[in-house]
Amino acid sequence: MTRDQIKQAVIDIISDVLPDDDCSELEPDKNLRDQLDLDSMDFLDIVMELRKQYGVEVPEEDYPKLATLAGCIDYLEPKLQDQ
Repeated sequence: MTRDQIKQAVIDIISDVLPDDDCSELEPDKNLRDQLDLDSMDFLDIVMELRKQYGVEVPEEDYPKLATLAGCIDYLEPKLQDQ
């Protein structure tokens, strides 16, 4: 997957988890929790969807790496390069 495809996949997952929030204007380097009404359960839902849809296991110690959209892309790029 390209970086743009990964970005869109993350946005799609966030949109599924938070259907009432507008994800079209997310700032890549701003904390997702600051931009969205995202609580810890929503975050876990996003992580679970990444695993379900793409087979990506995210250990709990790596959760801070997914705090921003850019962080998600950087973290997922090497894991999804063959998809």
